Amino acid sequence: MGLAKRIIPCLDVKDGETVKGVNFVDLRSAGDPVELGKAYSEAGADELVFLDITASFEGRKTFTDMVTKVAQQLSIPFTVGGGINELTDVERMLYAGADKVSINSAAIRRPELIEEVTTRFGSQVCVVAIDARLDEDGWHCYLKGGRERTERGLFEWAHEVQERGAGEILFTSMNHDGVKAGYANEALAQLADNLQIPIIASGGAGCKEHFRDVFIKGHADAALAASVFHFGEIPIVELKEYLRDEGINVRL
Repeated sequence: MGLAKRIIPCLDVKDGETVKGVNFVDLRSAGDPVELGKAYSEAGADELVFLDITASFEGRKTFTDMVTKVAQQLSIPFTVGGGINELTDVERMLYAGADKVSINSAAIRRPELIEEVTTRFGSQVCVVAIDARLDEDGWHCYLKGGRERTERGLFEWAHEVQERGAGEILFTSMNHDGVKAGYANEALAQLADNLQIPIIASGGAGCKEHFRDVFIKGHADAALAASVFHFGEIPIVELKEYLRDEGINVRL
């Protein structure tokens, strides 16, 4: 059956609290990151992602103390992103308790950062997050939490990310973010079928069937979601039992 598919809750953190929006805007509070992280670790999540969503935009460092507090509550792999621009940022996050770091804006601005991170800490530590939107002229990558369009195309950038040694790609479709109408399965399948590194799907989960489809149609290695978990719409244990019944290999 291959490697088990992973279910990954995501904590988008702003000013010390977990938030969730639609299409990267209209944020509302979803609770305390430390409490949520502990609950997800105990509920059977495979990993946890913590993104300081305004760190890049505001040009400040990720909230290190919060990372430490969350990490102390976890027994699962923990990825941290937001405002990571250089090796000292990576070092600080790993020291605070992260297992992996997610880099996004900084990698597009200076792609050699990917090689620096993987050379120093190993490819397994380096997750490159790609926020992309399907515009009239195709899929384009965006910076600063979706505020700034670049001329980098999703697929050519993803290929370069792999070539530079990243361990995983976390692809968020901005069109699908928070809409709960399903993941960007066509784009995900194109990424998964043309790359060798794992693809984490983000943006669009609204029901259990969307998770099934992202693994079967989108060929994703992992599915990340936020609001359906934060607001109790889909319990992780129930989701995994459903996926197993649908023939998808998950850890129960």
